[in-house]
Amino acid sequence: MPEAYVSTRHGDRETEVTAGPDRPEPVPGPLPGSDPRVLDHPALAALTGPHAHFAERRGRVLRYPADVSPWLALPDEPDADDWADAAALTGPGTEVPLLGFRGQVPEDWEVTFRIEGVQLVDDGLVTAPEPEAIRLGPADVPEMLDLVERTRPGPFLPRTIELGTYLGIRRDGRLIAMAGERLHPPGWTEISAVCTDPAHRGEGLATRLILAVAHGIRARGETPFLHTGAANTTAIRLYESLGFRLRLHTTFGAARAPGHRRVPVA
Repeated sequence: MPEAYVSTRHGDRETEVTAGPDRPEPVPGPLPGSDPRVLDHPALAALTGPHAHFAERRGRVLRYPADVSPWLALPDEPDADDWADAAALTGPGTEVPLLGFRGQVPEDWEVTFRIEGVQLVDDGLVTAPEPEAIRLGPADVPEMLDLVERTRPGPFLPRTIELGTYLGIRRDGRLIAMAGERLHPPGWTEISAVCTDPAHRGEGLATRLILAVAHGIRARGETPFLHTGAANTTAIRLYESLGFRLRLHTTFGAARAPGHRRVPVA
């Protein structure tokens, strides 16, 4: 029987995923030590945990370096001082992603977008290494950035590769698909940057890479998770068929810090 194919959006990125008709007995998840409560605030948990070496801090606000990831972590109930620290940390006029934040931003901040999302966790993925996949490194970043530019999977910056393992598939020497790891709360790793060259969609590359990245996460004794849009019901059903389970309804949003960036005078 042919594989089922769907073009979905994985968070803010489009992917293609396949599901075969015959599936082995799934492995139960999450793994021991993967406390799901840290996923309520995954960026904060990552920046105060395994990704603490990336953290830039001002007061109670943390962020990744601007060339690594745009994610910023606010306290649960940010006050005026926290918002002022966020603006100072990111810079005037910067658009700041606010994963999971449902509160009100200050009047001098501009909400640029807000959509409903969901968080899914491994609850029986049948993971497997991918023989065709190669581990990508710093020398591959120019090709990775080119693939991201052509496929728009979401933020991927010159140093994003430092967040975790990235796997890719090449054909005739050309990078045509990749997937990797982003947020890393204790005991968990987010699968992200899943993208495939449009000429090779429908070949099951995204599914194979998702399961391969998940296999590496499992090998470390951690549990994979991911995010997608709440309106993408087809994608959610498909991820659930692969072994992900809906854990949390969340939001994907961003707001622009007050002020404007100065344009250098030539």
